[in-house]
Amino acid sequence: SKMMNEAAALANMIPYDTIGLYEQPKPRFIFKMPRVVPDQKSKFESDELFRRLSRESEIRYTGYRERSIEERQVRFMNGCREGHTETSFVASGTNLQLVFNANQNPYLHDKECDFDKEHGKVHIKSYFIMNGVCVRFRGWLDLERLDGVGCLEYDDRRAMHEDAILRDQIDRYNQRLREFEDTKRAYRDNRQDEMEAVRRGVASGGIGVGASMW
Repeated sequence: SKMMNEAAALANMIPYDTIGLYEQPKPRFIFKMPRVVPDQKSKFESDELFRRLSRESEIRYTGYRERSIEERQVRFMNGCREGHTETSFVASGTNLQLVFNANQNPYLHDKECDFDKEHGKVHIKSYFIMNGVCVRFRGWLDLERLDGVGCLEYDDRRAMHEDAILRDQIDRYNQRLREFEDTKRAYRDNRQDEMEAVRRGVASGGIGVGASMW
């Protein structure tokens, strides 16, 4: 048919180096979810959960609840010496998997796990990101009762570090988004130019094989 012959003629005109332009460009990147929110401090100060957890309150070791108290005491001590433990804020029921540096070097000034500060207790500090905010857990637990007192504090230093990473991530994302939009625009412009060239060719009878068949 006339239409099929015309299509065949148009297909014959497309040079190899532009065939790729007829495939819609695909994004070459995936936006990774940021680790922190843009304004960590205001979230820490205004969020109801953080407000509750920032007050010193009762905490409890939650590991191996089905075991005897003697076994739990041993497992709690061993976990602390390995650099991890599980605790819960009793009032809110918020469970935390704490990880910390268990280095027991006596010359270390600011220990994250300290059995020497108070007899019969272990003092723990743990740094992590919670709900997009850099925080520090600070508290102690009794080695026999396996309960104690703890709270969350806003971690200024790490928040600044993570904020710099976030800003860099957003900048790179925006740059790649601009490059992607430029690629799409170039694709559209090239396609319009080529279709216009084809239309001009058809109008002047310069198609070649297909046109000579009429």
